[in-house]
Amino acid sequence: MTSRARVMTVYGTRPEAIKVAPVVRAIEASERLQSVTVVTGQHREMLDQVNEIFGIVPDVDLDVFAHGQGLNQLMAKLFERLDPVLATDPPDALLVQGDTSTVAAAAVAAFYRQIPVVHLEAGLRSGDIHSPFPEEANRKITSQVTSLHLAPTASARDNLTREDIAGNSIAVTGNTVIDALLHTVEQNLPFTDPRLAHLEESRTPVLLVTTHRRESWGEAMHGVGRALRRLAERYPEVVTVLPAHRNPVVREAVLPYVEGLSNVIVTEPLAYGEFTRLMAAATVVLTDSGGVQEEAPSLGKPVLVMRENTERPEAVAAGTVRLIGTDEERIVAEVSELFDDADAYGRMATAVNPYGDGEASQRCVAAIEHMLLGTPRATDFAG
Repeated sequence: MTSRARVMTVYGTRPEAIKVAPVVRAIEASERLQSVTVVTGQHREMLDQVNEIFGIVPDVDLDVFAHGQGLNQLMAKLFERLDPVLATDPPDALLVQGDTSTVAAAAVAAFYRQIPVVHLEAGLRSGDIHSPFPEEANRKITSQVTSLHLAPTASARDNLTREDIAGNSIAVTGNTVIDALLHTVEQNLPFTDPRLAHLEESRTPVLLVTTHRRESWGEAMHGVGRALRRLAERYPEVVTVLPAHRNPVVREAVLPYVEGLSNVIVTEPLAYGEFTRLMAAATVVLTDSGGVQEEAPSLGKPVLVMRENTERPEAVAAGTVRLIGTDEERIVAEVSELFDDADAYGRMATAVNPYGDGEASQRCVAAIEHMLLGTPRATDFAG
């Protein structure tokens, strides 16, 4: 081992980039660690946008993105392109975040090379191997080959210990998404879409919607589209903003229902800086995203989650997030309650966010230094 331990961070999607970026910056600032960054390009343009916000220039780009490729094709390509990087100059540890195909492939590839795996945001569990798909399987697979589990919350730690993972291999850090959110909000990045800039200035009530989950493809997502149309017609004074996922399966299911509605704004996927600004301007957030469940409560926004279960139960328990599923009638009823009932809205908007304090990345680096170099561990995040 060199005087500075080499930590290779591998990530491929925008959500991963958002959460690893504060840790990469903290590794770069460490006097004991050396950072190496590898992007797989599982997402392309959106990944590059986040790297730019945080000033990260990847050392290696595996460029695996291809339109229409299946999960097996993607995994095969990830193994094929990452393994030579690990073989040529193996790091002292490999860091991955979350539950994407990039995470599972990189973790297993590092394990096969006997490189210790550090799993950021470890221990999330929905309890259903098929939901979210394939994320629940990816994170469970990753846990099996991980040497250091960076759990965001005590609940995530408890999930790991129930799976007989040794407590001394787990550090509770808080969620780095809060570090990233605070950093990005401070930059005050402007909207590039004039419609959104005008919306923010007008202080019009906003329903922010994101939807893309594979388990909702088909009739469930058509129901989401019908619900959005009914809500737009019921509340003409509310503007619905839908940054549309680029997958044609999603667009073909949802967009036809909201065409021609003057109070619905459909945009391309927004750069992270713009999306955080839009969350701050929103009144209610309707989503099936995992990261948004963590981010929006930090900005005081009620979050309605169009899923039957969640691997992030802490905000549900706190009252700032509510699981509502994808049933059309329930979506309409739950959103309507928040716009009609000020007390119901206030209870969700003022609930405490349990996910972080902006210092998670520092705890992560301390845990990595402890594993590799024997330095003192940081105190676990209390939540």
